[in-house]
Amino acid sequence: MCLSHTMEGASGKNGASQAGLGLGGLGLGGRRCGGVPLEPFVHQVGGHTSMMRYDDHTVCKPLITREQRFYESLPPEMKEFTAEYKGMVLVCFEGDIDGYINLVAYPYVESDGLDHEDLPERDQPRRKHSRRSLLRSTSEIKEERLPHESDSTENLQELKSPRLELQIYSDIPFQMLDNNSGLGSEKISHNPWSLRCHRQQLSRMRSESKDRKLYKFLLLENVVHHFSYPCILDLKMGTRQHGDDASEEKAARQMKKCEQSTSATLGVRVCGMQVYQMDTGHYLCRNKYYGRSLSIEGFRHALHQYLHNGASLRKDLFEPMLCKLRSLKAVLEKQTTYRFYSSSLLIIYEGKEPELAHVWQKGPGLLPQALLPPPHCPPTPPHVDVRMIDFAHSTFKGFRDDQTVHDGPDRGYVFGLESLIKILEGIREENL
Repeated sequence: MCLSHTMEGASGKNGASQAGLGLGGLGLGGRRCGGVPLEPFVHQVGGHTSMMRYDDHTVCKPLITREQRFYESLPPEMKEFTAEYKGMVLVCFEGDIDGYINLVAYPYVESDGLDHEDLPERDQPRRKHSRRSLLRSTSEIKEERLPHESDSTENLQELKSPRLELQIYSDIPFQMLDNNSGLGSEKISHNPWSLRCHRQQLSRMRSESKDRKLYKFLLLENVVHHFSYPCILDLKMGTRQHGDDASEEKAARQMKKCEQSTSATLGVRVCGMQVYQMDTGHYLCRNKYYGRSLSIEGFRHALHQYLHNGASLRKDLFEPMLCKLRSLKAVLEKQTTYRFYSSSLLIIYEGKEPELAHVWQKGPGLLPQALLPPPHCPPTPPHVDVRMIDFAHSTFKGFRDDQTVHDGPDRGYVFGLESLIKILEGIREENL
C-alpha cells in the first residue's frame, strides 16, 4: 500500500519532501496527471473509516491532522510496528459518462496559494484556480448515483466506473458468519465490512460536497501487500478508548463499550478478522459486533479460530507471533507519557501454505526422499507481521500542546499485549 518506491513521503525511507511527494511532472506513482481512481480496499476487516486502495503498495484514508502529526513524530523504534507514512493526496468526486461516481486522487501541492494548515480537519478547500485541470467539465458528469443500503453485487457494481474497469473484487470469496451482517453464511466476492465502510464514506462525502470541494487523504503503506492470502486479526487495544479531548457523552459511551467487552477484563477485544480456509478456499470473516459480544473464553476461541486454516491449527505461527508481540511490548514499555487511545493492532500471516509445508506439518514421512529438505536445514518460518494502526486519539508529552500529560507507558495497552501473549501461550501448550 505504498506509492511507487520513487515517491516516499516526508518520513519515508528515501526522505522525499512531503509537499511534492517526489512526483516531478507526473501524477501519483509516476502515472499520468489525470488523477488516480481509488478503489475500496478489499482486505479491510475493521474500523469505521473507509480505507481506499491506491495501488498494490498503498492505501489512503481521510486525513485527521492529529493522526498525521503522530505519524510524523513517531520514535524510530516504533516504526517497525507501524505502517509507513507516505504523505497526502487530494481526493474529490468525479462522475463518468455513464453517471457513476469515482473517488479520484490528485497530488497534494502546498504551493497552491491556500493555507491548508489553518483549515478544520476534513474541511478541505476547492482549488479554484486549478479546478479545470482537476475536474472534467460538468457537461460530462451525469447525476451522481449512490448504492442502496443493502449488501449486494449489484450495489458494489455501482461503486465503480465500468469504463475504468476498476478491480474491486478479490479472487477469493469471503464468508461472513455473523448473524448481524445480514448475509448469513453466504459466500460473496468482497469483504462485507470493507464495502460497508466504503458505502458510508461515499454517503458522508457526498452530503458534504455540494460545492465539489477536495478532501485531504493520508497515504500509508499497505501492510498486507507482501501476502498472497492475508489472514488478518484487528484488535482494539487498551482498557480505555476515548481520547483526552472526548466529550463527556462520548467518553461515557466508550467506557460502556469497554466495560461490556473484553477490553475491561483483558485490555483487548476483537474488531474484525478474516482467515483463509484451506479446506474450502474462502475467507472466514468476523466483524466488530461479534468481537464486542465475546467473553474471555469467547476471545480465546476467536484467537484459536484465527490460527486455524479449516484443516489444521497453524502451530508454526506461535513462535514468530509471540516473538513479534513480545518485541512490541518491550518497545511500548519504554515510551513514557505515550497513550494510544482507540488504536488497533493488526496481526497478519500468510494463509496459503506451500504444499510441501502442509505435508511436512502432517509428518515428514509422507514426503518422497527427493523432496525432503537437506539435513539440519530447518523449515522456513512463516511470514507474520504485527502493526499498530489508527492514531487519531494518541498523545504524548509535548505533542501538539496537549494539556493532559500522562505518566509512564500506556499500561492499558501493555496489559492487552500481556493478555494476548498469555492466551497464545496457553493455546500453544494445549496443542503441543
